[in-house]
Amino acid sequence: MGFRSTTVFAALSAALVAGVLGSTGDAPADAESSKAPGPVTVPGSFTGYAFDACAAPSQSTMDTWRQSSPYAGVGIYIGGVQRVCDQPNLTANWVRTQHARGWKILPLFVGLQASCSTYEHKMSSTRATALTEGRQAAARAVQNAKALAIGRGSTIFYDLEDYDTAPDDCRRAALSFMSGWTKRLHELGYKSGVYSNIAAAIQSLDLAHRVSRGSYVMPDNIWFAWANNRADTYAGDWVLSDRWDGPRRVHQYQIDVPRTFGGVTLTIDANWMNVGRGSVAPKAARTCGVRMNFADYPARRRGSHGAVVSAAQCLLKQQGFGRVSVSGRYDQATADAVRRAQRARDLAVTGAMNARTWTTLLAHGDSPLLKVGSTGEAVRHLQRALTAALDRPVGISGVVTKATSDAVRAYERTRGLTVDGIADSAVWTRLHNGG
Repeated sequence: MGFRSTTVFAALSAALVAGVLGSTGDAPADAESSKAPGPVTVPGSFTGYAFDACAAPSQSTMDTWRQSSPYAGVGIYIGGVQRVCDQPNLTANWVRTQHARGWKILPLFVGLQASCSTYEHKMSSTRATALTEGRQAAARAVQNAKALAIGRGSTIFYDLEDYDTAPDDCRRAALSFMSGWTKRLHELGYKSGVYSNIAAAIQSLDLAHRVSRGSYVMPDNIWFAWANNRADTYAGDWVLSDRWDGPRRVHQYQIDVPRTFGGVTLTIDANWMNVGRGSVAPKAARTCGVRMNFADYPARRRGSHGAVVSAAQCLLKQQGFGRVSVSGRYDQATADAVRRAQRARDLAVTGAMNARTWTTLLAHGDSPLLKVGSTGEAVRHLQRALTAALDRPVGISGVVTKATSDAVRAYERTRGLTVDGIADSAVWTRLHNGG
């Protein structure tokens, strides 16, 4: 893990002197055969919760936290002379496995630190030399990334820990180092990121971009440490330019906190990430040419009419409950189809669309694990079903937002399920049953 406070700095520096760290901090050699699958591009597009830990967790821990924690992103330290933890789990296969299971991976390289810092391994205070050192760091980071199956197009973050930005030579050398880092990453086909205390390199980069634009090459993404307990990417007055507006930020909002999920405890830093294009819903599936999203799914029976009746008829038709005309008129054929659906889903057979019938029909379809940041048609099914089950509006966007997660919690609480805001198999089963 990177160095998070002056107290930790001192302890880790002592560890370095004592020889706890290896001499290079390189990624371990991966013993996979030449026939191994190709590289992956990380982190991709995502808006949601992430964590980073000193060492890459075991596969069992990653699987448990994938199922039980709010996190869908994970920061990993891929190398550098200041990396403090051994990485027995971190291999190309580990990276591919997490990527395949839906984790958004944030690679960090923690190498030379600012010339005015307290660390053992420092960059030069001369701008030209620091620029070269930044390029060298990027080349080493790419070498390590490739060994870990992290391919071109991926973003690699340089971990530049806290330092005094007042001395001109130190600040400018650090900016030159970052320029070299970014330029070389771009040459090698990777994107550049910088992690730092918001009051150190992040503020310095922003100021340089505003008052001396073009003097330094700016990173594509910023990752700022600001322990304000706010899960967002708001940077206050520390970042005043628009250079990193939108999905170009990660915010580390809690530092060195123990968290337990599924009975497994880790000490982590908690982050909110918004990168790539962010979490963007794909195009909605076809729905018989009628509106499907409503703030309310009210009870309807024979003789009713309107847009919500058309939605019910579309659901019944698509799920095979009879030859239903999507007319917006609740006729005998519609009532018969509703009865068939109710029998099939073990509901009271009334022929009327009630809350339980709406819920089971709206939830029908794939039922993947969904948490904040998840996207897709299954998310729309979840949001519609929750709207019906809770009898209150749940925004139907195709993206699991914090508000969607809160609605899941409300559903879990009222149904006696584990309250975690994650749409897991227990939530889906209850929704499919109209509960």
